[in-house]
Amino acid sequence: MEKFKTLKAVAAPLPLVNVDTDMIIPARFLKTIKRTGLGKSAFYAMRYDERGNERPDFILNKDAYRHSKILIAGDNFGCGSSREHAPWAMADFGLRCVIAPSFADIFYGNSFKNGILCIVLPQAEVDKLSALAGSGNTAGGEFTVDLEKLTITAPDGSVTSFTLDGTKRHNMLEGLDDIGITLKSVDAIAAFEQKQHREQPWLS
Repeated sequence: MEKFKTLKAVAAPLPLVNVDTDMIIPARFLKTIKRTGLGKSAFYAMRYDERGNERPDFILNKDAYRHSKILIAGDNFGCGSSREHAPWAMADFGLRCVIAPSFADIFYGNSFKNGILCIVLPQAEVDKLSALAGSGNTAGGEFTVDLEKLTITAPDGSVTSFTLDGTKRHNMLEGLDDIGITLKSVDAIAAFEQKQHREQPWLS
């Protein structure tokens, strides 16, 4: 997993509440177990019409926001089913950070395991950042998310602080997913297995 320390990027405002995982990646695209290739179908119903043509009014279809790496979202983002394909699709699209008043628990956990930083802020702070991100054909400018300092610097220079669980912060800074965390203990695991084999050979 790629390390996350400082992210400087355009932020796309998506001030919708209860954006569920089916809106993020519809069930018909869940036939793969690969983490790549899903970005083209992220937010499918909002991005495309019935003929598969882009909806020009959707924020991520506007030229200024096509390469956004930060999403400023509404309350209860990622609710619905527990599909891990949702953060897979968002990461493959290029999103690395979501800022919202609240997240669904399973989506929140899955996002950190896939390199997406989820930041929880009060609604008033989210509204302020969303306004600074712009909403038309011109982006408001680049935001800087600093995970080491736990700050968000908006295009106007204003700084917003946020909090994050220490373990999640450490793992993101070091680029550690569940496999990476396990591999850091590979020597201890091997030593335990050797000791167990010596003392309890009947278990081998």
